[in-house]
Amino acid sequence: MTAEDHPGSTPDTPVAVLANPTAGRGRNRGLLVPLLSRLATGGRPVRLLEAGSADEAEAACHAAVAEGAGALVAVGGDGTLHRALQAVAGTGIPFGPVPAGTGNDFAADTGYPPDPLAAAEVIAAALRAGRSHPVDLARLTSPTGPPRWYGAVLAAGFDAIVNERANRMRWPRGRRRYDLAILVELARLRPRRYKLRLDGEPHEVDAVLVAVGNCPSYGGGMRICPDADPTDGLLDVVVGGRLDRRTLIRVKPSIYQGTHVRHPLVHSYRVRSVELAAEGITTYADGERSLDLPVTVTAVPGALRLLR
Repeated sequence: MTAEDHPGSTPDTPVAVLANPTAGRGRNRGLLVPLLSRLATGGRPVRLLEAGSADEAEAACHAAVAEGAGALVAVGGDGTLHRALQAVAGTGIPFGPVPAGTGNDFAADTGYPPDPLAAAEVIAAALRAGRSHPVDLARLTSPTGPPRWYGAVLAAGFDAIVNERANRMRWPRGRRRYDLAILVELARLRPRRYKLRLDGEPHEVDAVLVAVGNCPSYGGGMRICPDADPTDGLLDVVVGGRLDRRTLIRVKPSIYQGTHVRHPLVHSYRVRSVELAAEGITTYADGERSLDLPVTVTAVPGALRLLR
């Protein structure tokens, strides 16, 4: 389905808005009313979706699309955007991300201003002009689960393991829980054997870091796949090989500048699809818990139309 043959192409269809009040640890909670006002200047009715959990949020987005929403806007971090993407990927329905979380990598890497109200202005201007731009998404499939889409990066190595550890911990709260999970997993660090097929070509590697990027960044500005471009129809695969604990600690800060790819144990590939397998790894896509390995990731050119 394309934007041209979807009912959302008419100017009187509503804009559905998914807002996560807890995004960014709630610091943008008071912005919702002015954000909705800014979006209303786009000339479309604005409808706020109701959801009490991440699963309910995703279901509400699917329902809004099924009921004929003309566009979908997600207010929150990468996790909120990830849930919304599942409803609009491949439909031609325009999408607008308003960055209001602790990690806003997809919005930043696709050209939106970091200020939520400024991003809402960009989206409203695009609505008024009837303008949207195509960008790629990554499609994630597995033998055991339904397909998923993501916009930024799939983590399938040390960072995914740390996320999994942190999600199992009940204490401490907030950022300290993630920091403690890093310390625990650093103590247990070991390379794992990965089997990859890159555009059909088999590779076996021992690695501690594996990321598949449609965009460059994850984790709030870490440029893990620094050369990834969400308009080139390709995925960037970055593999950090047999990095020991000391080397990983030394290399990790350089990920914010993307210079880690210069390390001799880090290798980058650019492909249309990658099959990825390893024992005991649960992947994280856009920072959200996703499918267990093995998975296949495929670049889908123009799968999303962005309001900008």
